[in-house]
Amino acid sequence: MRDCPIEKPLVSNGYTLEMTPNRLGWLQPTNPNLPIEQLRAIYRQHGYLWLKGFFEREDIMNFRHFFFTTISSAKKSFFEIVQSQEYEDFCTMPRLWNFYQAFMQGQPYLHKRKIIRFNLPGESHCTGGHYDLIYLRAGTDQLYTSWIPLGDTPIEMGGLIYLENSDALGRKMEAEFSLKNADLPLEERINAYNRNMRDGGWISTNLVEMAHRFQSRWLIANYDAGDMVIHSPYMIHAATQNNDDLNRIRLSTDIRYQRVDDTIDQRWAKNWVPDDNL
Repeated sequence: MRDCPIEKPLVSNGYTLEMTPNRLGWLQPTNPNLPIEQLRAIYRQHGYLWLKGFFEREDIMNFRHFFFTTISSAKKSFFEIVQSQEYEDFCTMPRLWNFYQAFMQGQPYLHKRKIIRFNLPGESHCTGGHYDLIYLRAGTDQLYTSWIPLGDTPIEMGGLIYLENSDALGRKMEAEFSLKNADLPLEERINAYNRNMRDGGWISTNLVEMAHRFQSRWLIANYDAGDMVIHSPYMIHAATQNNDDLNRIRLSTDIRYQRVDDTIDQRWAKNWVPDDNL
């Protein structure tokens, strides 16, 4: 494997990823200043874009500072921050909004249900393998997830990892689910938790078994503050455990955009709250 050496095992939900070239690889970075047509082509080819240095580092670190200062001073609760004007301004900053307007060739729509995630060192629970459309079936599949690390996130802090070439796999799986779900009532058919799905909508929490089953490998990365990853709603991804020696909290946000004139999943037109079944 190339790039920097991996000094610690990568663990997700109790399973240690195989450190072999046919099971573990590196996410490919892309220069965000390439022509927009070229960025679209790379996205279609890989199912993702890892845009290195997309944001000014200062903008990311300022929001990180706002988050932790606000939480620690008890000015606002976690969910008040999610609903705050500061977070909305972050998600609609001109750099991001103008990019999506050009990338989608239309007026952007930001889903109101937006998520900030923080992961403490040593937490054993990790996001399992899944693709996003499972949770957004009532709207268009022409949508884009932006995953933004809110601070430097080296491999040992456990940022997002992607199953290589899985955009096509996710499309195949969703087509199969659509057939199985065809006779279900609408509310159950669009739900990630219906009788034909695994609990939680995840494909599996065993990322080792997934890599073998699909004859693929997990792609990992050292993320810097200022990076952004865009992935398709069919791209399979997961996370690993935060095992940072410096005891840093991993903070990130995932937000979703689509064209405003495409069908919108109205369940995502509400603020994120606990137990909203999405």
